[in-house]
Parts: sequence; structure tokens; C-alpha cells
Amino acid sequence: MADVVEVTDQTFDAEILQSDKPAIIDFWAEWCAPCRAIAPIVSELAGEYGEQVKFVKMDIDANPATPGKFGVRSIPTLLAFQGGQVVQQLVGARPKKDFEEMVSKLIE
Repeated sequence: MADVVEVTDQTFDAEILQSDKPAIIDFWAEWCAPCRAIAPIVSELAGEYGEQVKFVKMDIDANPATPGKFGVRSIPTLLAFQGGQVVQQLVGARPKKDFEEMVSKLIE
């Protein structure tokens, strides 16, 4: 079972942009209640789809450069990357099915 890996501004390029498989990054912060609400969903999806999609999270307070580079204005924001490019974005707490749709588009 795959885990959700914590990435930083320093490890982002290697973990996401150079990943050999599609990746979903969850931009979050400790103080963000909606972020904590979706964390179990992201973990479940990592467990279900971790062989096909890499799941990572980034604390925006500790790593301000990457969210700024991708225009993340509110959290939680999930970005889906394929081949080093953003292909999808979800903002806010949502039902699990929305995140499942994001994953299924990546692995079609």
C-alpha cells in the first residue's frame, strides 16, 4: 500500500515534475480544517491507486515557493500532474467521488 509522501519546495521537482507516473499533490496547512477533512480521503486513494498514481502533500506554510509558482490561492488545493504539467485542479473540501474522478482521468 502506498503512502502519501510529504514533499518540500526542494524535493518537488524530483518527486512530481520528474515522476515516471502521474502525480497528485495536496497543498495543505496544519490550521486548515477542510484540509484535515480531506486528508483521510487522499490517504484512502493513495492506498487504492498508489501503484498507478503518486500521492504527495505539501505544507504551504513551510514551503511557500511551490504553491506560489502554481497560483495556489486557497487550500486545500489538489493539482494533478502528468508529464510534468498540471492537467487538473480541485479546490476545497469535496466528496470522495470528485477525487476519484480526478484519479480515474489520470489513469485512463
